[in-house]
Amino acid sequence: MIENTMVESDLIVSGARQNNLKNISLTIPKEKLTVITGVSGSGKSSLAFDTIYAEGQMRYVESLSPYARQFLGQRGRPDVDSIEGLSPAIAIEQRTTNANPRSTVGTVTEVYDYLRLLWARIGVPHCPKCGREIRRQSVDQIADRVMAYGEGTRIMIMAPLVYGKRGEHARVLERIQKEGYVRVRVDGSLYDVGEEITLDKNQRHTIEVVVDRIALREEQLLRLTGSVETALTLSEGLVVVSRMDNGEEELFSTSYACPECGISLPELEPRIFSFNNPYGSCPTCSGLGFFMKIDPEMVIADKNLPLAKGGIAAMGWRALPKGPCPAPTTPPSGKSTVSPSIPPCAIFPRRG
Repeated sequence: MIENTMVESDLIVSGARQNNLKNISLTIPKEKLTVITGVSGSGKSSLAFDTIYAEGQMRYVESLSPYARQFLGQRGRPDVDSIEGLSPAIAIEQRTTNANPRSTVGTVTEVYDYLRLLWARIGVPHCPKCGREIRRQSVDQIADRVMAYGEGTRIMIMAPLVYGKRGEHARVLERIQKEGYVRVRVDGSLYDVGEEITLDKNQRHTIEVVVDRIALREEQLLRLTGSVETALTLSEGLVVVSRMDNGEEELFSTSYACPECGISLPELEPRIFSFNNPYGSCPTCSGLGFFMKIDPEMVIADKNLPLAKGGIAAMGWRALPKGPCPAPTTPPSGKSTVSPSIPPCAIFPRRG
């Protein structure tokens, strides 16, 4: 028991002879910063890169299919007796890099590419406003899910045309009647379409047209699929299935859209998780994490000094000639020109 704990918490290297290493053995603790020091040629890189990292890469390549291995560079196995407790390894070599604000440890090591792919494949989107989980399903998947309720279960298939919106919605009710539907559910209550339905325009309402009512049987699968497809067409990708035996309901969607907030999300793909891609970067800072703006205190050298004598000290500015000149920005007075003899505090009194 003690030995297993040690293996899980430590990296154990036994008999490393790669390059100039002299059959060394050592234990490196995990989840701690370990520094390998020594004079030039003592074997620091041989231990870190050519032994530990190389063994990790070999194990990774061996886990892939033969087809995938042909596209990867093959490295020889390091000269070492054994390495225990080895986790997936990342190597950041010492090299000169450009001072690029878009570069991080993740982008330099290309680990970020794998993370983006992972998030795009197994990620579950949620509504950024209400937190509701958003899932997309095909018509066949919805039908299979409903059939799993069990043989003989009576269900009601509805298409939500209005979901939590204020108004009287007279046109929606009129449209339902014109299209030949018999029943509608308004705020949880069932009505015949021919009944007079009056809604308070100041309250939020939910209107769902009843597309079909079915007792689930194997021979009813085709009818179920058709009714689900009809409901999805009416409500632009949403369908509500209500179990009439216990009142439980389930909302299905064929698109990444929150039915409550109306927020639509794009299909998950790696590029929307990249801050270096227009599809995934922040629209405010363009993915940099900061944005540049003018600091008036640094532009205006002396708020009481006229423009002609150097009141503005920004690059490209110099003492202005005599006479009116175009204003760098429209002053509060609405005039389009200012005199070089006016100091900045008179042009921008709030900053003066």
